[in-house]
Formats: sequence, C-alpha cells, structure tokens
Amino acid sequence: MEITLSVSGMTCGHCKSAVQDALKNLSGVTSVEVHLDSGKVDVVYDDALVSKEDMEEAIEEQGYDVVN
Repeated sequence: MEITLSVSGMTCGHCKSAVQDALKNLSGVTSVEVHLDSGKVDVVYDDALVSKEDMEEAIEEQGYDVVN
C-alpha cells in the first residue's frame, strides 16, 4: 500500500533524516520519500504489519506533527 502523510515542522535535512529514519525503522515500511518543500511524506508499506497510526506515532516521537 501507499500513503502520503502531511507533516508540519520539517524545515531542513536533519528533519528529513529524522522522519525518514523513524519510518524506515518500522516493521512493514518498505519505502519512504520526504518532500521538504511541500511537507509531504510518501510511504510504501505492508498494512498487515504497520498502520497509519504507527507511522504517525513514529513521526510525532521525533517532534513533528502529522496534519490530517
């Protein structure tokens, strides 16, 4: 499956890495692409292993907000 999350607070390369690494560490996430300019994060994942809520929690633990 593929999902695009809107994340606020990402402004630099460090932000991008923090969000990318947090998501890639989740079991079931196969691909993460962070777009700093738009605040969007594209995630390819297996919904049998990881949920949208898990992804939001991982991003929020890094100090960023997921906008629904």
